[in-house]
Amino acid sequence: MSHTLIQDALFTAKSSRELDRLAREQQGIAGTVLMKRAARAALAELLDAFGTPSLLTIFCGSGNNGGDGYVLAALAAEKNITVQCIELGASLGEDATQAKQFAEQARVSFCQADSHFELDQGVIVDSLLGTGYDGELREPYAKAITLINDSGLPVLAMDIPSGLNCDTGAVASVAVKADMTLTFIAAKQGLFTGRGPSLCGEVIYDSLEVEENILNQVMPDAALMDLGDLLDQLPEEDADLYKNQRGHGMVIGGDHGLGGAAIIAAEGCLKVGSGLASVATRPEHVGAVLARQPEVMASGVTSGQQLEPLLDRPSVLIVGPGLGLSSWSEQLMQKAVAANLPMVIDADGLNILAEGRVVPKPDGSQWVLTPHAGEAARLLGVTVAEIQSDRFAAVSQLQQKYNAVVLLKGPGTLVSNSPGKPTKICPYGNSSMATAGMGDMLSGIIGGLMAQGLSPQMAAELGCCLHSSAADMAAENQGSRGLVTSDLLPYIRTLLNNVDQEAL
Repeated sequence: MSHTLIQDALFTAKSSRELDRLAREQQGIAGTVLMKRAARAALAELLDAFGTPSLLTIFCGSGNNGGDGYVLAALAAEKNITVQCIELGASLGEDATQAKQFAEQARVSFCQADSHFELDQGVIVDSLLGTGYDGELREPYAKAITLINDSGLPVLAMDIPSGLNCDTGAVASVAVKADMTLTFIAAKQGLFTGRGPSLCGEVIYDSLEVEENILNQVMPDAALMDLGDLLDQLPEEDADLYKNQRGHGMVIGGDHGLGGAAIIAAEGCLKVGSGLASVATRPEHVGAVLARQPEVMASGVTSGQQLEPLLDRPSVLIVGPGLGLSSWSEQLMQKAVAANLPMVIDADGLNILAEGRVVPKPDGSQWVLTPHAGEAARLLGVTVAEIQSDRFAAVSQLQQKYNAVVLLKGPGTLVSNSPGKPTKICPYGNSSMATAGMGDMLSGIIGGLMAQGLSPQMAAELGCCLHSSAADMAAENQGSRGLVTSDLLPYIRTLLNNVDQEAL
């Protein structure tokens, strides 16, 4: 097993411990040596990002994460940086004890978390809890994390922000909000989804000189996607290509008051290169479709019976944008499923599926499901909190239940893979995407890519990365506040046609 970029391979706490064990046994690296390497890397990144601090405050726990902090304190003191270590660990392990001795020899200042200390200047380092943390935080850790977050000072987290679950990206109570997280040996999957993206700040990976052949001995649990690599999967366009060879995506949706969702999805389908795009919607919306995008073929349908003859034309269906939950909606959904075409299911298409209103249960092997957390909860019959507590488990359960590719939207969007292969994570996107129509456009983009011959898996991966990268470009160029979904369209086209992949 191998992967091209080690830093794109992501691991759980269990896998990380295995890599640590292999590094010690096969490379003969002592625990204290790893701590020194981690501390040197952290000090270099800290000075580069924040400059020389007037005071360096390091919160140290009792485990190896605290040991990293003690060694960092010693190295900083050797550079004549004023350091104070705030100690929370009642008893230290062997490696952490030796690390503290380094700090003592460097004449670092120590104080207990329940004593008086100042947090009004300099930089804070979080070395409280490592990857072993799970569950509710006990005192004094919760109080210490609150102090860190309330200080308003720059924060560097060692390996992972304390309080963040490295396996799930969830937070049980409170977690450190860092400006930078330096993660070691194995990049942790929880840094990149759920609460991770909002708590980690900039994530920097350092292998601590663990050899690549060791890192390749453990299968990654998840993997970051790369837009440049995914764009290479687009089919080449021959000079004699004609529109029918680029596929036909049909959007089915747009109930009363919801016509815009279907239009947005059709635009997404067309703008990623589908040769043809059509919409089957309420008759009242046909005029709006043609006025907005005359290249889209619009048909007004009042029943599933009227939809049925139209299903001979498309190569891919995009079902759900603005579909609603009426009897009209259910009829269209039933006919779409019965057509046995590749399909992207979003929004109310997912809700109809969750309610069991599609019978008999179809084979979803050519489907892409694109739920947000609420829709995923309905599909699995659980709460939103349960979905967010372990997004990796949720996307895997959905994949197994429907035998479909599942794209679980949200910060750090997840794309399921076949069992036994790493879950994919989208590293792009920003908070400006929390606006109406974003999901509709994504479903259209994925459908348009499938129409051109990409597999459901590849279309889902490329579609979400393309969509999120376009949002990043739009936010950077226009500002994130007030961004609307249609603002993404010119950036999507720019990304698709950008010859210089290094610029992405």
